Amino acid sequence: MTVREQYEITELGILSKEACTSVNEKMVHREKYEDKCPYRTDFQRDRDRILHCNSFRRLKRKTQVFLSPVGDHYRTRLTHTLEVSQIARTIARGMRLNEDLTEAIALGHDLGHSPFGHCGEKVLNEICPHGFKHYEQSLRVVEYLEKKGHGLNLTYAVRDGILCHTNKIAETKEGNIVRLADTIAYINHDIEDSIRAGILSQSDLPRDCVNVLGSSKTRRITTLIASVIDHGAYDIDFSPAIRRAHDDLKKFMFAKVYTNPAAKQEEEKAELLIRKLYDYFINNINKLPAEYKDIAKELDPDRAVCDYISGMSDSYAVDLYTELFVPKFWK
Repeated sequence: MTVREQYEITELGILSKEACTSVNEKMVHREKYEDKCPYRTDFQRDRDRILHCNSFRRLKRKTQVFLSPVGDHYRTRLTHTLEVSQIARTIARGMRLNEDLTEAIALGHDLGHSPFGHCGEKVLNEICPHGFKHYEQSLRVVEYLEKKGHGLNLTYAVRDGILCHTNKIAETKEGNIVRLADTIAYINHDIEDSIRAGILSQSDLPRDCVNVLGSSKTRRITTLIASVIDHGAYDIDFSPAIRRAHDDLKKFMFAKVYTNPAAKQEEEKAELLIRKLYDYFINNINKLPAEYKDIAKELDPDRAVCDYISGMSDSYAVDLYTELFVPKFWK
């Protein structure tokens, strides 16, 4: 018996009946057949593929809320992803669900996010005829774009969780945990970053929300995690009172931070940059890297240009814009 087979037996013995186990044939199905790994379950294998892929590494230079902030302690898309993974794993462990599946979904959930955060997503959605949603692009990344068009060949459960992490119900409890872990993470770390940036102070937070959830980031996250675990695996959600406080705090953040001119002061420049790059490559398809030229031929130029720009880090997009549009001094 292999190490993997022993672990699969262990899963069946210790996980909840609501859990998605590694022997669930539908959920571990891959589009292209592969022999099983003797040491890792299918979901452990998916986690490792995501960790080692190019798109994951680029997250370290992609905006979370504040565009290219000066300072080492502001979140990036990568640190956000790691925080989502930690929160999701804690919930999965507390509910005896599949921690490996949960971690794989969490690590892959934002692989398709555009440069410059939701500002970049909004612009690409406006100018690309196909539209653009980061969760759909994350699925496209793992199914097709990674490994020069071969994709990562992930299991069905991980792909479903990635696609559904924003506003859909996933087919697994683990996928629905990641959807809640995402919002727990970004609301609370965005509060911390906003206080660091001087946009908020602790006293600005709604008193009713603080009284229910806690006065510090640690207490709020603990309260929210505990609420999901205590609510039970039948319906992955917060308790009603915690849900109301969470939703009110989220509304507060949209009103005071996510649409705050101080946090968004560079977004007009970022929008212009993406529009200029998009227009340039639509009119100069031959300037695209080889794999994106192939997409333009196989599908269409808009799909290829959108794929190329959405995969860029913030710094790469700025450097490329400078190379293409800013005059160089004669040396």
